[in-house]
Amino acid sequence: MSVLSFRRTLVAAAAVLLTLGITAPASGAPARPPTDDDLRAALRGVVAAGASGVSLRVDDGRTTTRLAAGASRLDPPVPLRPGAKLRVGSITKSFIATVVLQLAGEHRLDLDDTVERWVPGLVPDGDHITLRHLLNHTSGLFDLLDDQAFLPGVLADPLREYTPRELIAIATAHPAEFAPGTDWAYSNTNYLALGLVVERVTQQPIRTVVNDRIVRPLGLHDTSLPARSPEIPGYHARGYLPPTLTGGGYVDFTRLSPTALGSAGALISSPDDLRTFYRALLSGHLLPPAQLAEMKRTVEVEPGYAYGLGLYTKVTPCGRIWGHDGNVPGFETTAWNDETGRRGFVLGIPTQPDAAISTAQDTATTVAACRMLGRPVP
Repeated sequence: MSVLSFRRTLVAAAAVLLTLGITAPASGAPARPPTDDDLRAALRGVVAAGASGVSLRVDDGRTTTRLAAGASRLDPPVPLRPGAKLRVGSITKSFIATVVLQLAGEHRLDLDDTVERWVPGLVPDGDHITLRHLLNHTSGLFDLLDDQAFLPGVLADPLREYTPRELIAIATAHPAEFAPGTDWAYSNTNYLALGLVVERVTQQPIRTVVNDRIVRPLGLHDTSLPARSPEIPGYHARGYLPPTLTGGGYVDFTRLSPTALGSAGALISSPDDLRTFYRALLSGHLLPPAQLAEMKRTVEVEPGYAYGLGLYTKVTPCGRIWGHDGNVPGFETTAWNDETGRRGFVLGIPTQPDAAISTAQDTATTVAACRMLGRPVP
C-alpha cells in the first residue's frame, strides 16, 4: 500500500527534467521556481510514461494551482479533471494517527499503553508492543503485504471481504521482524491493529470515528473510509494496472473491497480534500501542540528520510517536506507539505506505477515540491 517513494537518484530525475524542457535559466539569469508550464510538462511526462492520467494541486503560499492530464477513464476516453476522487492508500495512516493522538490528548488512552491492554490476544508479544510502536512502525510486526499469498489473492479476487482480525492473523502467522522498539520496518499490520484499538476505546466503528473527528469538522466532501462497498462514489478516476504489469493492455482495477485495506489504507479522497486535511493537521487545528509535537518525533529510516507517528519527513533538493504517500492496486498518491501546512501539494496517479511511471512521478514530485517551496529546481 505504500513504498518509500522518491528514493531514486536526482541524476535520473534531472535527465527527465531535461527531456521535458525544464532546464536551468541561462547563465546570468535569475533562478526561478517552476512555472505552471513546468508543472504541465511534468504531468505530461507522467502520462507519456504510461499512466492513464495524473492530477495535481499545488499551494505555494500565495497561489493555488490545480492541473490534470490524461484520462479519468480510458474506454470510452474521458478527460481527467483535477477534482477527481482517488483511492489514496496509506495516506489513511495520517488520519488514523491523528485520531489516536486526539484520544491521547483527551486522556482516553496513552501512547505507551500496550496493545494487550486494549485488545488482549490480538498480536504475539502484545504486552510489550505499545501504541507508539504501532504508530511509528517500530513494533516489529510482520507486514501483511509481505505475505506471499495475500496480494496475489487480492489481485485474483478483489471483491473478497476480510475482517481486520483475519488480516492480522495472516501477518502474525509469520515471526516478528525484531523485538519491539529495537528497529524500524514499515508494516501495514500496525495500523490494522490501531483501528481495532480505536474501536475498543471509542466503542464505535473506525470509519465513524474518522468521519466524526476529521471528515465532517473539516468539510471534506470527497473523503470517506468505506466499510464494505467496492465502489468509489461520485466523480472519480478509474484505477488501472498498466500493460507492463499485466502482459497485455490496461486492466481496470477500480472496484476493490475496502476490507482488504481497512484502517491501513482504505481511504478515498481527492487532492483538494487532502490539502485541506494536511493544512489543518500541520497548522495545529486538529491536534493540541503536545500531540502534534509527538507526531513529529521521528525515527530515522535512512539519511534524509524519517517517520514520525503516521507522518513522513524527508529532505528534497528544494528543502524538507512532511506528509505521506499511498499505493493500492491501480492508484498511487503523494501528499507533501512544508512543516506549517501553509504550502503543500498532492499528486495523484490512477495507474499502478511501473519503472517508467515511477521515474516520471519522481520528476513531477521534484518539480511540485520546488514550486510549493518557492525554490528553483536544482
